[in-house]
Amino acid sequence: MIEPFQTVFAVPLTCETCVADVSQSIQSIDGVTSVSADLKNQLVSVEGTAAPSLIVGAIQQTGRDTILRGSGTSDSAAVCILETSTSRAPTTVHGLARMVQISRQTTLVDISTHSLPAGEYQATVRESGDISRGAQSTGKVWGANSTGDDQAKGVVGTIKVGNSGIGSSFLTMPVQIWEIIGRGMVVTNTTHNGDEEFDEPSLAGVIARSAGVWENDKIVCSCSGKTVWQERKELIDRGML
Repeated sequence: MIEPFQTVFAVPLTCETCVADVSQSIQSIDGVTSVSADLKNQLVSVEGTAAPSLIVGAIQQTGRDTILRGSGTSDSAAVCILETSTSRAPTTVHGLARMVQISRQTTLVDISTHSLPAGEYQATVRESGDISRGAQSTGKVWGANSTGDDQAKGVVGTIKVGNSGIGSSFLTMPVQIWEIIGRGMVVTNTTHNGDEEFDEPSLAGVIARSAGVWENDKIVCSCSGKTVWQERKELIDRGML
């Protein structure tokens, strides 16, 4: 049984009607136990067991964009941007994995992908965070031994991508967040059919620590001077949905 956790989202809210629309859409998701909105700071807090990607989708269905600002408690969350290394793909970013540790040995992994060939994909955590050559330089599946990869600690699970090119999966791993920070994550098409736009049938990224609930109040990046929404637009232009 999944333990409830809290997630906070930045959402453009201008009035109480906006709050009601967003709250109603989120509350329609199975697993959501409570929703609260802060109109002044344009934040929405959600508690329950629903995948963050489902909540993002529910907010976007109201015609508003959203940015996840924090999940879980301090030092319990991570994120991984999944990209392809092939130059022939129309965009490099094809997915995002969000991770949150909800108990001593349970971490939830919420993976969303898009613009991929239909098929079944396997997600794994690798020994190395070196993605200089895409998935090829990330090493073996983390925890693999002589008995094979199937029982390795780094096996996350499968993702099914339909004809729309979109896939998602909400999985659990018997690990702690600190164990996987800095490692690579690879998503491989196990039914690859040689689609010429995807001659590298794998996505890869580095797992990085992300903010817990209420730990990220940044509005403007101190490095670039850009707002979080300007940064969000740049990610969308790269293929992040």
